[in-house]
Amino acid sequence: MQITTVLWVILAAIFSLLIVLFQNYYKTKRRGKLIVLLSFLRFFGVFGVLLMLINPKITKTTYTVEKTRLVILTDNSASIKNSKSTQKVTDFLKNLTNDSEVNDKFTIDSYTFGYNLNTIKDSVTFTEQNTNIGEALQATSEIYRNINTAIVLLTDGNQTLGEDYEFLSLNNKTPIYPVVVGDTTTYTDIKIDQVNKNNFAFLNNKYPVEVNASYTGKTPVTKLITIKENGKTVFTKNVTFSALENSKTITANIDAKTIGVKKLKVAIGELTNEKNTKNNTKTVALEVIDEKTNIAIVSAIEHPDLGTLKKAIESNEQRNVTILAPKSDKNLWQNTDVFIFYQPNSSFKNAIDYATNSNKNSFYITGLQTDWDFLNTVQNTYIFEDGFPAQEVFPKLNSSFSKFDVSEFLTTNFPPLQSNVSPVFPQDESLTILKTTIRGVTIESPLLAVSEFDKTKQAFLFGEDIWKWRMQTFRNEKDFKSFDEFIGKIILYLASSNSKNSFTLDYKQVYLGSREAVINASVFDDAFEFNANATVVLKIKNKEKSIYKEIPMLLNGFTYKADLSSLPAGDYTFTATVLHTKNTKSGMFTILNYNAEQQFTSSNYKKLQRVANSTNTNLFYVNNVNGLKQDLLSKQTLKPTQRSKENIVSLVEFKFLLGFILLVFIIEWFLRKYNGLT
Repeated sequence: MQITTVLWVILAAIFSLLIVLFQNYYKTKRRGKLIVLLSFLRFFGVFGVLLMLINPKITKTTYTVEKTRLVILTDNSASIKNSKSTQKVTDFLKNLTNDSEVNDKFTIDSYTFGYNLNTIKDSVTFTEQNTNIGEALQATSEIYRNINTAIVLLTDGNQTLGEDYEFLSLNNKTPIYPVVVGDTTTYTDIKIDQVNKNNFAFLNNKYPVEVNASYTGKTPVTKLITIKENGKTVFTKNVTFSALENSKTITANIDAKTIGVKKLKVAIGELTNEKNTKNNTKTVALEVIDEKTNIAIVSAIEHPDLGTLKKAIESNEQRNVTILAPKSDKNLWQNTDVFIFYQPNSSFKNAIDYATNSNKNSFYITGLQTDWDFLNTVQNTYIFEDGFPAQEVFPKLNSSFSKFDVSEFLTTNFPPLQSNVSPVFPQDESLTILKTTIRGVTIESPLLAVSEFDKTKQAFLFGEDIWKWRMQTFRNEKDFKSFDEFIGKIILYLASSNSKNSFTLDYKQVYLGSREAVINASVFDDAFEFNANATVVLKIKNKEKSIYKEIPMLLNGFTYKADLSSLPAGDYTFTATVLHTKNTKSGMFTILNYNAEQQFTSSNYKKLQRVANSTNTNLFYVNNVNGLKQDLLSKQTLKPTQRSKENIVSLVEFKFLLGFILLVFIIEWFLRKYNGLT
């Protein structure tokens, strides 16, 4: 309690005593036990009122001792099993987690990681087909953001996906103790590191294949690189490696002679007594198609949005984008499948009339230089008013949109677009993809919407500076993939000839491993609203007809989903049927047999050593658990910390004190009246 509060309480007691003396003893000759009792009652009553006004408080401090968190991240990938180190890892974990001294100093939390970070439930299985060390470290850093933590990273250091863990920028200075698992011996090895190719090729054209190969050894070697397309050799080349020239890039241009999925098997000759030959081959796939979607972006101004749209759309090699002026030669419009009209004005009249008369689907993007009066005359979907000021508009994803899947497009931290559009309300059927948020308030007017008519479709985006969204996507996700796929889905929707399809499928022709194998379907009723009560069945069989499965597609938000991760590698055909309707779709896909964990022969201890150096720790090996324990126990910065917590508590309970005051005054009043006193 503060000294000033104590002084106020003392003054209140003195003042209460003076009140009593003045009322009961000043200029009066009454004495006796009754007066003394009344004096006590009056004193406590007045003092209680003053005490309520002062409301004294005390500070109560509690102390707790908090142990440092020791987070053990164990690599659960198949590469640990391949290195025959599973028993060593198991013994290491038991020895560390059961040590009494370690448990006295630390609170131990154990996780495994492969594709994702997971808690240890029973035992480590070493069956994960991918290793994402970067994601495991980032997730741990977020979980223990404000907690004193040390991380034990038990791994071979070989990462198959995700951001490079050596260059992570974690949120705190958490010490990381790498523990090396597996063989640290460097063996002579030759391998295919990477095969780069397009997802699509076009009939009667050549498609490029880029092969990156590397060699670990001292003596020069010459080996043959071959590329086989569906089992037929289409390219061969001898390549020489040495200790200095240990990496080569080979480019092949292959003829696309037939339509369909092409599996490319790239192989390099084996070395004498080579330990790991599984990394000498790599299989990829692409699809040869016989047509291409042509998109024309019509604009009268120069703007960064134009280049952004072109890059996003052409990220799918099946699409070609041409940027045209509104008054371009009509011959340039004839092969266009979808028109994008960027900030249209009166000079766009001929181009828009051509698209309308030819039943071409169109995408209107408006901005600060849009002629709203002109736009009212060339479309009937919306009615616009002119003269509204420019303002910032933010996107908000409409989770109920169901024409195609947009759930993976996250607008978190997206910058605003510039717009001067009036409040817009559709005059015809319109579906909102992105809602509009202004100054934190979501309004009814859409920011991005699509409309369907008998023969055509339209899309509207009411804002410019979409290039900032693509940049923000890169900041959020380290690539442009989700933004490009989002724009691609809009173009795919507009490019489809059937404007009202009640049953659609979304799947890939080629899956790199069974983990990625998923088929999505959308079902619409007669009013073209998403039908959440449909029953969709998927019938799948492989090329050899040895596998036949009938899988019900499960409702997942606004799509029906079939998870095919249990299927082995191979070629498959399928038929999807909506029961009790005539809606049926067929297709084919390929699951490639690829195991990234089989590409390594030894642990990457040098990289783990650099991680240890960057966090001022030491590198340990799986057979040196005692050395790690000694280092952890002796580390001064990892000692338990004492934390204090202050609680300010009121010294008196108001309800109790108020009741006491009322009781005292009532008793005093009763005694005075009973004894005839005033």
